[in-house]
Order: sequence, then C-alpha cells, then structure tokens
Amino acid sequence: MQRPSQLQLLVYRKYLEQFVVYTDEQWEIFSEELQLRKIKKKDFLLEAGKVCNEVAFILRGAVRYYHVKDGEEITNYFSMENEMVSAYKSFLTQKPSAIYIEAIENTQVIIFNKKSLEKLLNNEQINLKMERFGRIVAETLFCCYDDRLTAFIIESPEERYLNLLESGSRILTRIPQHYIANYLGITAVSLSRIRKRVSNPHKELKVAFN
Repeated sequence: MQRPSQLQLLVYRKYLEQFVVYTDEQWEIFSEELQLRKIKKKDFLLEAGKVCNEVAFILRGAVRYYHVKDGEEITNYFSMENEMVSAYKSFLTQKPSAIYIEAIENTQVIIFNKKSLEKLLNNEQINLKMERFGRIVAETLFCCYDDRLTAFIIESPEERYLNLLESGSRILTRIPQHYIANYLGITAVSLSRIRKRVSNPHKELKVAFN
C-alpha cells in the first residue's frame, strides 16, 4: 500500500470539509494515517466472515455491497466516487461482517483504519475532530441503509427504478443491468420491461385503450 498524492489528499479533504474542518496542523496529523489502495475489478475491499477494520473513501471507481442467502447474491447498495465505504457495524463492534464489498470497476480508495482512529482519539490536538469524523461516517452509512430499507417497504420496483432515473443517479449508466435488477429485487427480464414502459409511456397507453 502507498501514500496518497497531495492532489488525492486535497480531494478527500474537500469532501470532509462538508462535515468537519481541520486546521492545517490537524490535517497533517490525520493525513499521516491515510493510505492509498488500488482494487482491481472483481476483487474485494471486504469479504463476508471477516472483521472490517477500515473506512474507505472512493477516489475513482465503483463498489457493490452484497450478501449471500441460500447461495444467491443479494445486492444491497452501490458506492462511487466521493463516497464513503465501510461495513461500519463490523468496524465498530469488531465482529465479522455479513456483507461483501466488491469492486465492479478498477477502483482507487483512500483508507483509514481502526487502529489509527483509536490512536487519534487519544491525541488532544485532534481527538474532537476525530469524534466528529466517526459520527459523520456512521450517519452517512446509516442514512444510505435507511433509504434502501424504506424504499423496499413502501415502493414498487418500478417506483424504485423511476427514483434512480429522476435523481440522475450514476448507477443507471455505470452499473451492469443484472446488478441493477438484483438491487431492485427483480429479474433482468422484469427490469427490461420496466425500462421499455418508462421509455415508451404513450405506446403503453395506446395499447391499453385499443
């Protein structure tokens, strides 16, 4: 593993400044703990059954969260550039994760590990900022999970697809269709039908009235 470049660190710092602002001295302390990792497509940032010891920030690429039930993969979420990635429950509890985090493109991430977090929480120069950092990571990942759960309870697969479409989500242009279908909880054939319906609404109406 290698150190991030100054440009890569600047990207990360600008992202974090939405939530927590470090002085130059504090940033120097924090950035000394950061590492750059390159993950090839189809390789894992984390595998189920292992303890998550890292929080990652995606500089480039995309990852898929999924778990396996009865031999079938169930996609939970996707993350892309300028997003945080972690199995944060495992990170906090130090118990094995139930999810896989797989690169679906060649991906570069900045890594911050739990040992470094514990070290900086004991550093009076930066401990309050690190408490804030930990809280922001938890809130960000929890909100993603809560949105996903709520959508499955109250929305149909077509409504979930339309929400992705209306939000201009990068998921629809970057993620393979079979993963999107799996994420929506439908088959690839059903997704194809929804896409045709959405792209040709007047045709559907004409058929209905004939």
